[in-house]
Amino acid sequence: MSTGTILELCYLVAAITFILALKGLSSPKRARSGNFIAMAGMALAIVATFFTPNLHHIGLIVVAMVLGVVIGVPAARLVKMTAMPQLVAIFNGVGGGAAALVSITTFVGLDAKTQATYKILEVLLGVVIGSVSFSGSAIAFIKLQELITGRPITYPGQQIVNALVTIVAVVLIILVLVTASTPLMWLLMVVGLLLGIGFVLPIGGADVPVLISLLNSLTGVAVAASGFTLNNNMLIVAGTLVGASGLLLTMMMCKAMGRSLANILFSAFGSNITATGGEAGDETRSVRTGTPDDIGVLMAYARKVAIIPGYGLAVAQAQHTVRELADELEAKGVEVFYAIHPVAGRMPGHMNVLLAEANVPYDKLKEMDEANPVLATCDVALIVGANDTVNPAADDVPGSPIYGMPIIHADAAQHVVFLKRSMRPGFAGIDNELLYNEKTTMLFGDAKDTLTKLVAAVVAS
Repeated sequence: MSTGTILELCYLVAAITFILALKGLSSPKRARSGNFIAMAGMALAIVATFFTPNLHHIGLIVVAMVLGVVIGVPAARLVKMTAMPQLVAIFNGVGGGAAALVSITTFVGLDAKTQATYKILEVLLGVVIGSVSFSGSAIAFIKLQELITGRPITYPGQQIVNALVTIVAVVLIILVLVTASTPLMWLLMVVGLLLGIGFVLPIGGADVPVLISLLNSLTGVAVAASGFTLNNNMLIVAGTLVGASGLLLTMMMCKAMGRSLANILFSAFGSNITATGGEAGDETRSVRTGTPDDIGVLMAYARKVAIIPGYGLAVAQAQHTVRELADELEAKGVEVFYAIHPVAGRMPGHMNVLLAEANVPYDKLKEMDEANPVLATCDVALIVGANDTVNPAADDVPGSPIYGMPIIHADAAQHVVFLKRSMRPGFAGIDNELLYNEKTTMLFGDAKDTLTKLVAAVVAS
C-alpha cells in the first residue's frame, strides 16, 4: 500500500470522527465526548499530513504549530465565560484569514494563465470569503469586547454601498479570471476585507449569536475552497462540515428569534451589549420587590422550580452559585430544572456551556420547546439575568422589535422571581411588561450576591 493511499485512509478516518463529533455536539450530554472525538481526529489528520510525499518547510510548519499552541492553549484556558463569545469570534477570524492566505500564496505560486478557469475560481473564492470572515470576525470581536459601541453602526446609503462593494468583488473575480493579474487579486483581498467590515457594522448586539454562527459557516466555506485549491480531501470535508453545520445553526437561531436571516443582516436591529442594557425602564410604574429571605422561603416550600438563565448570569459568574441553590432546593425535595432559550447569551449554546462548567446535570437542562409546556406546573420561575427571551412583547405587541420571537413563558408559573441589576431593558432596548406583572417579584443587585443570599435563606428554611 502506497504512502498516498495510507494518507487518504487516515484522512477518511479523521473525516468520520468529525461527523461523529457533530453528532455528539447535538446534545449537551454528549458534547464533551464529541469534542474529544474531534480532537483525536484532527490530531490524526495533522500527524498524517507530515507523511505527505514531497512535503517542504517542515521546520517552519513545526514552529508555526508551536506558536499556535503557545497562544491558543492559555487563551482558551484563561478566558472567562463572559468573554467566550469574543474568543470564538477571534478564533473563527483566524481560521478565515488562514484560508485566505492559503489561497493567496497558491495564486502567487501558480502560473495562472496556464491553469483551468475553475482552479483559479476556487482560489479567488477562498481569497474573498476568507477575507470577509477575517475582517467580519474582527469587528464582531471588537463589538463584543466593547471597544466600540455594540449598537448598529449605520449611515445613509449603507446598504447601497455594501451592494456596490459586492459588485466590485464580483467584477474583480471576473477580471482576474480573464487577466490572471496578481495586483487585481490583492485588490480583491482588500475589497473582501472591506465587505466583511461593512457586513458586520450594522448588526447590533442582540443579533451577535446569529452573526457568530454565520461567520463560522463562511470560514468553513473558505477552508473547503482551500481544500480544493490544495487538492486536500481533509480540508474539503472539514470545511464543508463546518460550513453546512454553521448555516443550519444560523437558520435554527433565526427561527428561534422569529426573524429571517435577511432581516437580521439588513435591518440594523439590536442594542447595546453591556450587561445592563439600554435606557432605564418606565419610572412612572411601580414593581413589587422582595427580599432574599422571603424568596428563599417561597422556593424552599415549592414543589417545582424553573431556573431561566440569561447573559446576566454569565456577567456575574454566578453559574456555580445557581447550581448550589438548585442542590439545596433538591435536598428539600423540590424539583428543579433549567429552561434554556436558544439565543440566550451572546453565542450559540452559551447557557449550556456556562451551566456545564458548573457541572449542572444534563438531564436538568430543558430547551425552550420542552420547558414551555411544563412551566404552568411550576410554583416559581426564577429568571437570572434574562430579559428579552421572557418578554411577553414578543407575543403581544405587534411592531415590537422582538414581535414573533418564540420566548420562554415564565409568566405561566405561579410566581415569577426576576433577578436584575436594574430596570434597564435588555439587548432589544424595550421595556419588559413581565417586570410589572402582579406575579413578579424583583430582586435587584448582582446575580451572584443575590443567589448567595437565596442559598442561605433556603438552607435556613
